[in-house]
Amino acid sequence: MLSVIVLGTGNLAHHLSQVFYSCPDLDLIQVYGRNKDNLKPYQVYAPTCSEPLKIKDADVYIIAVKDNAIRTVSQLVADKKGMVVHTSGAMEMKSIAHENSGVFYPLQTFSKERALNFNTIPVCIEAKQQKGLEVLEKLGASISKRVHHIDSEQRKKLHLAAVFVNNFTNYLYSVGEDICEKEKLPFDLLRPLILETAEKVQGMSTFRAQTGPARRGDSKSVEKHLELLEQSQEQILYKLLSEAIKTRYEEKL
Repeated sequence: MLSVIVLGTGNLAHHLSQVFYSCPDLDLIQVYGRNKDNLKPYQVYAPTCSEPLKIKDADVYIIAVKDNAIRTVSQLVADKKGMVVHTSGAMEMKSIAHENSGVFYPLQTFSKERALNFNTIPVCIEAKQQKGLEVLEKLGASISKRVHHIDSEQRKKLHLAAVFVNNFTNYLYSVGEDICEKEKLPFDLLRPLILETAEKVQGMSTFRAQTGPARRGDSKSVEKHLELLEQSQEQILYKLLSEAIKTRYEEKL
């Protein structure tokens, strides 16, 4: 049984603590965080610790913090014999100066308020040593059916792709929500469309799935939409995206 310590108290740390706690093949022995108040919800999963000198010995230390804090937090366990890994999609493995370092990157969007099924979440792993890779394979397989060996360069590109399909699309949802609010329309009217857009690409290429005024070359509709947006950031964004869609499909003709 692998012993695991989670360092961090954010969204991903929350979900990892939950799934590690519930997994019979893993022993979550501690959760570390600087803020005692932030640690309180984690006490149901494992003993908590806010003092670096009281961090226990473990097989794997999972650093689930912001990218700019990874190096600092990794130094807290620099003298530990266990494997030290970060969970970032954008940072290289060498961000951790430890002889047995690695990356354990679950590719998903995480919010504490949302329950997730880890079985379906891709877990991307990388390790400095072969024995470390075997440890991460075991750790990943304990919580997910989708474990992938991906190096730092591939992972950075994958994270970039994830930002486009997740973070940017969610921002666009918020633009749509703002428009609805201004017109006193319920955002619920758009939810079925959002779901169908996501469902469609599960079995269809994104190229074939594209619809809308820019895709079909409906310049009149595009012009009307631009007038409604007036001089705004959203108008600039609408123009940029419409031109990008138009160009992509012109190139494919």
